[in-house]
Amino acid sequence: MNAAKAHADKTNLGFVTLVSIVAAVGGLLFGYDTSVISGAIGFMQNLFHLDNFMKGWAVSCLTVGAVIGAAFAGTLSDRYGRKKMLISAGVLFSIGSVGSALSGTISTFVWVRIVGGIGIGISSTLVPLYIAEIAPAAHRGRLVSLNQLAVVIGISAIYFVNRAVAGAGGQTWDINTGWRWMFGLGIVPGVIFILLLLNVPESPRWLVKQGKNERALNVLERINGSTQAKAELKEIHESIENESVSIATLFRQGLRIALIVGVVLGILQQVTGINAIMYYAPSIFQQTGAGTDAQLTETIIVGVVNLVFTIISLWLIDRLGRKLILLIGTAVMTVSLLIVGYEFYSGHTSSSLILVFILVFVAAFAISMGPVVWLIMSEIFPTRIRGRATAIASVALWAADYLVSQLFPMLLAGIGPAHTFWAFGAMSIIAFVFSLFVVPETKGRSLEEIERGWGGKPGGKPGLK
Repeated sequence: MNAAKAHADKTNLGFVTLVSIVAAVGGLLFGYDTSVISGAIGFMQNLFHLDNFMKGWAVSCLTVGAVIGAAFAGTLSDRYGRKKMLISAGVLFSIGSVGSALSGTISTFVWVRIVGGIGIGISSTLVPLYIAEIAPAAHRGRLVSLNQLAVVIGISAIYFVNRAVAGAGGQTWDINTGWRWMFGLGIVPGVIFILLLLNVPESPRWLVKQGKNERALNVLERINGSTQAKAELKEIHESIENESVSIATLFRQGLRIALIVGVVLGILQQVTGINAIMYYAPSIFQQTGAGTDAQLTETIIVGVVNLVFTIISLWLIDRLGRKLILLIGTAVMTVSLLIVGYEFYSGHTSSSLILVFILVFVAAFAISMGPVVWLIMSEIFPTRIRGRATAIASVALWAADYLVSQLFPMLLAGIGPAHTFWAFGAMSIIAFVFSLFVVPETKGRSLEEIERGWGGKPGGKPGLK
């Protein structure tokens, strides 16, 4: 029996869950800001006379900021702490929301969206990392996945917000004013996030790295009780003492597999097409002949399915394990994308099967690639370099997101929806194969156990059966 299970009766699950929920509000900002553009871009296209390239740039510029934010999040959080950088992310997000709403030109809009994107890149990297560093091993999967649930709640909420705002006035009002409200309302969750973070503790593992052992012990005692806290503090010390701080650590035998897993999973999460659907859902449903109201309604259905199945994933992730969920999810995603592509290829654009299998794809992603990728990225790297290593994987993820969101309108216009969805299906096949042969199982292991598992073993898989 491992230590986490032996002391499960001493775990203050209420406290650690509350702290995790507060941190996960950063995920809500992530979901809100990445998806608000789906309801606004059509009106902005009319106002600013955007061609397909500029439409893609207006959507994808946020991810440029996210790449920048993710690139610096690790180093800055290793220096200044996870908590301070999460507060900074909330400030940047709020600036981006208000600035987007007030933009008079597309150039101004792009610049302020990049600023907001920097905040999103920081929060998307650090929220799962922070939760992983405070969560007991037995509950880490579902607690880290609260971040993905918050992302999906943000996505779902903005679909309803977009629908309500668009219905508040006529077409002219929507083009000139309505889309501004869609962005500006983001200030509400931004300020809430900042205020809530003022009352959460710093990561105990970061505190140990800074030599603040007493504060770290206090946090660990609130989570696991005195006896387990002392044992965990000792384990963290041993992990840090035995680990060099150089980024080159990630390229040594064993740990380079961890780096490959984090980076490749991050890329595959995006190139399977989820954010093409989330960002451009109304445009996709327009291809099926749906009117404006129907497009927004079907987009809301996508958001609801995403939310429901993300909740289901919280129940499954610590029961079935990360690897099995990835395999099941990517298999279903592949089949769904191939069928959607076939329906478009056959000219059955009004077929209800397109909506049905887009929903099946979203459900499969919500259970698997959505929460599990962020979870694994937060688990597999050594404590002393976790911030920077997670940042590298996050940069790869956001760079892939940028390419998909920038190219998707041009792909739809160029090669058509059938071949576009088939391309996403091919990426899902690769995700299945990679999960089968490379991704390790981390269920039930402490972060220090996972770290020890990489070192010195050929292939570096931590106890993979």
